[in-house]
Amino acid sequence: MPCSESSLATSTPAPGLHRFAILTATATFALIFIGGLVTSTGSALAVPDWPLAFGHLVPKLVGGVRFEYGHRVAAGVVVCLTAVLAAWTWMVEPRRWVRRVALAAIAIIIVQAILGGITVLYLLPLPVAVAHAGTAQALVCVMVSIAMFTNPEFGMAGPIADDGRRPRLGALAITTSCVIYLQILIGAVTRHLGAGLAIPDFPTAFGGLIPPFASVGIDVNFTHRCGAIVVTIFVVWTTARIFRGYRGVSQLTRPALLLLALLATQITLGALTIWSGRAVLPTTAHVLCGAGVLATSVALSIRVWALGGLASPAEAANLPARESAAMKNKVTA
Repeated sequence: MPCSESSLATSTPAPGLHRFAILTATATFALIFIGGLVTSTGSALAVPDWPLAFGHLVPKLVGGVRFEYGHRVAAGVVVCLTAVLAAWTWMVEPRRWVRRVALAAIAIIIVQAILGGITVLYLLPLPVAVAHAGTAQALVCVMVSIAMFTNPEFGMAGPIADDGRRPRLGALAITTSCVIYLQILIGAVTRHLGAGLAIPDFPTAFGGLIPPFASVGIDVNFTHRCGAIVVTIFVVWTTARIFRGYRGVSQLTRPALLLLALLATQITLGALTIWSGRAVLPTTAHVLCGAGVLATSVALSIRVWALGGLASPAEAANLPARESAAMKNKVTA
């Protein structure tokens, strides 16, 4: 009894595909960490050619070459995993929109690889380097989304009604994700400009609240700090809405708590990055945790959508009847 190509849940679950999607998403997070190591150690141009490495498939692994070449190997693994995931999804997944998301993952990782090559060949041009970081974060979000969509329990929970407040929870969650993504892009500009210590103290800025705007590095660094405040406001707003209106909905409260915890960790890592003089471990962990904050916010947005949180109370009340009618149609078909 196949499900509709546009339906939310699937009537033909594939647990193996779901587990493989989780593996691919995990590998993508590992790739983000290794990519962060490349920037944190200043190894982005340790291998000056691409797609080969010093004219060979495998170079001598010394110094920064270990990080840069390791990043390329990890990227190759993720490309292969993504290709298998997309092909597997197209073979067994009846929902057309999920198959399209899998295709989007392939498109993003191809763009990501090309941007990585351009970054090396043209000696780290800032717009390309930032775009490379941005597509990496987008890939993480798509991978986490596929892992959620292929979960056999996805879309099986009953619908919930909007709490009547404005903006709607779904719109607020999506906006929060967009704000986090913008903040990550500003962070990428900060990293690739080498402006991480343009303001050398924290939480103050040159001993005050507002720094002297004497250089582009200071401007970007302070913008990133202000962005962290904006992100905090949106995350706290979103989680407060959830605990006020949906306290008993564990599908929302659990990711909301995780989002708060990751945000606190991210702010702490940002402070440690400055206090340690951009030591490799806290700086790289800051990049990875940022990806975790974004992915969790996206996952929360998907949960709201899957639970019918974008519906008005009247619309949510009608959802069970519509789904029941759809199930009857499938039975009689």
